[in-house]
Amino acid sequence: MVRAALADWSARALPGTEHLTEHRATDVLVVVSELVTNAVVHAGTDVEVTCRMEESGTLVVEATDHHPSRAPRGGDHGTPQDPAEYGRGLRLVAALSEAWGITYRPGTKTVWARLPAAGTEAADAGSDTVTAGRIEVYAPDEALESPDAAPGTGLRGLRDREWLGRGALSFLAEASDLLAGQLDEDLVASLTGQLVVPRLADWCGVWLEDESLGRGAWSDDPGTAVGARLARVWHAGEGHIDELRLALEKDPPRARDPWRSGPVGHPWPAEALGPHGAALAYRLVAGGRPLGTLVIGRAGTAGFPDEITGLVEDLSRRVALAIGAARQYARQATISAVLQRGLLPGAVAEIPGVRSALVYEPCDKGGPSGDFYDLFPAGDGRWCFAVGDVQGKGPEAAVVIGLARPWLRLLAREQYGVPDVLDRLNQLLLDDATEAADAAARALVAVGGPPVAPGDGPQTRFLSLLYGELEPFEGGVRCTLASAGHPLPLLLGPDGAVRAVAAPQTLLGVVEDATYASETFELRSGETLLCVTDGVTERRSGSRQFDDGDGLAAALAGCAGLDAELVAERIRRLVHEFGPRPPEDDLALLVLQAE
Repeated sequence: MVRAALADWSARALPGTEHLTEHRATDVLVVVSELVTNAVVHAGTDVEVTCRMEESGTLVVEATDHHPSRAPRGGDHGTPQDPAEYGRGLRLVAALSEAWGITYRPGTKTVWARLPAAGTEAADAGSDTVTAGRIEVYAPDEALESPDAAPGTGLRGLRDREWLGRGALSFLAEASDLLAGQLDEDLVASLTGQLVVPRLADWCGVWLEDESLGRGAWSDDPGTAVGARLARVWHAGEGHIDELRLALEKDPPRARDPWRSGPVGHPWPAEALGPHGAALAYRLVAGGRPLGTLVIGRAGTAGFPDEITGLVEDLSRRVALAIGAARQYARQATISAVLQRGLLPGAVAEIPGVRSALVYEPCDKGGPSGDFYDLFPAGDGRWCFAVGDVQGKGPEAAVVIGLARPWLRLLAREQYGVPDVLDRLNQLLLDDATEAADAAARALVAVGGPPVAPGDGPQTRFLSLLYGELEPFEGGVRCTLASAGHPLPLLLGPDGAVRAVAAPQTLLGVVEDATYASETFELRSGETLLCVTDGVTERRSGSRQFDDGDGLAAALAGCAGLDAELVAERIRRLVHEFGPRPPEDDLALLVLQAE
């Protein structure tokens, strides 16, 4: 239906269709498919699909259902449906849209998405930007229950019961989708406000606490916050937000048992919102740690229905888990960034008569890479370079890199030649692995533990390394290098000829008393040396690898006449374009070019 509508609009040259490209039309079809799939899975009712184009070229897609008649996905483990039928979820919609969200109206729920016109700034952002969705609720302007009425009575109580009977499960499922994967605690707080207001409450506030203070964020002195901040305030009437924020900051949640579950009463901000209303505070606790407080309020009522308080309690647990996950990610990202900075050189040395260029792209942005590089002065007119790849990633890789790189610099500055440096580094890795295994065995004996199963003890630390030494002279650079289990370096001549300039040898940290040999050649004016890790040579596209049939040499031959930075950028681009998906391994390459 949508494909036919787009074709018809384009044929009639309707306003906005001049921005409709084949790529944007494909995005619309994907979004329609995902929204309908979402409605089928979460609702099971009739689904109405609307697609419209604005004069600006923006496309709006809506899928409307009539609330769920069965539990959302994951709620019924006996459902014999293939998981593939569930689609890719709202995260894909978020990646393709400039805005998206969920709108509740009496009797219906609409999931919508706005796709920007091709060529606009929002469209050019592409998949680099993932938009956060929002939930909107529209209800008829009916009189609420009187301030003295029992909670859950009156027209509002009837509306609550109708919605709770039909939409609560869908609401929690979609709230989980919105909160899942959010890596910023302030964004989680903002989404919480939009989830709660106005469906569950007229307003809400979210406080976030500093976990490092230990016993929660509220002091015993009423009204005094310690290490807590009011991260988000949301009100159904935007004109009340500023005065509500001031009132809540003056009267934050009181000290209480941080492990007590369920809501407790909170003072009504009468100064900002009038004399009648009820407010509740929910502690946000995840993993045994108090993370903050969620406060909700309703005007013109003596309290909240039990069903609403229970639903908000369920929501608060999801919010707490999302905040905890965001904080854990932030801590891990900080640790990894600090660790990564310590494992790599702060700056790459400049060598007289040599232009250099470097590409370094860790696959896992959240953890230490297994690839490393270095380029440093070794004294007496010598410079040394290294490109290495450690078996594995994460902390184990960081240990090996933290061991290898300082020793490379030390041995080079102590005037050891290339073969001697590799010999000693190989023995160092073997000795370190032996000491780690002995320490693990002693620890097991001390606690009387069972024998270690294969693969459970300290892992052998393999290292592939390309290491070389450069000595500039008039008219070129003398290069001595060796490859220990590493992809061989390639030399590009001015005429486009490419050849390998090292022989393959054994990995470091594998064979006791291994000896290594080096190769020496002259890097003449206009010649280029390319050093890479296996993230380049083994880049996959289906069953093929980038270096199959000397693919890397062919790519380098096409770089004849380019300077070092352009050579590095071209090889990087070719590696990325080789497969339809992003590289799944760390990628490092070093280009050295004689001026």
